[in-house]
Amino acid sequence: MASQSTKDQETIYDFTVKDAKGNDVDLSIYKGKVLLIINVASKCGLTNSNYKELNQLHEKYKDQGLEILAFPCNQFGEQEPGSNDQILDFVCTQFKSEFPIFDKIEVNGDNAAPLYRFLKSGKWGIFGDDIQWNFTKFLVDKNGHAVDRYYPTTSPLTIEIDVKKLLGVM
Repeated sequence: MASQSTKDQETIYDFTVKDAKGNDVDLSIYKGKVLLIINVASKCGLTNSNYKELNQLHEKYKDQGLEILAFPCNQFGEQEPGSNDQILDFVCTQFKSEFPIFDKIEVNGDNAAPLYRFLKSGKWGIFGDDIQWNFTKFLVDKNGHAVDRYYPTTSPLTIEIDVKKLLGVM
């Protein structure tokens, strides 16, 4: 919903987004879960390694409360040019991913999705506000607060220790 202002939202649960089929998804359905929110692209040099490792994390921790939310974005080198249906087909066929894929969005600029404006508003030090590239990752705690942000080149498996802490499975 483009009308949502980040001033009114305190957690990611205050947002409604579109899934890849165009349906509204109230993010409050993820209350109590640890989330890894990522802007993804199908034709990026980071695609294969990220999807492979995201699938591994999801498979290993989904039953303990981890959910991965993937948001396709074509803002970086036009590396996500397909339609939502083409993206779903690619991710489900090529990588057999079982985590949700959402509507293609923008993460930077005037048309940035409200959820991403909210995620970027955290105090991220050296990161600044803008998303640098595909596969920037935000780790969200069970209360809907972004607690960490990782560079696109950060391997999802290196985030496992942080995921385990938030899940309480240390």
